[in-house]
Amino acid sequence: MTLGEKISPILSEIEDTLLGNYEAKPGFNDEGFRASIFIFQSAILDKMWELQEKEDIQIETRADMATKCGEAIRSLVKTFTDIDTHNLYK
Repeated sequence: MTLGEKISPILSEIEDTLLGNYEAKPGFNDEGFRASIFIFQSAILDKMWELQEKEDIQIETRADMATKCGEAIRSLVKTFTDIDTHNLYK
């Protein structure tokens, strides 16, 4: 069993809880916000890896894609929250 398969039921339970309480502001603290970003990034990179394997993408391009993905996530968070994700790990 992969790590993703192992934690997927936990993530689904979190999703169900959020969906069941969609009308309320969750009130994430910095730790919870950071964790949710890391989980999202991990899921995106996992699926990106599958795409790279399927398309037989060279290692240099893979590394560039991963860097750009991280930069895009950082930019998205900064744009919509004014939070620099690098500061969440200080």
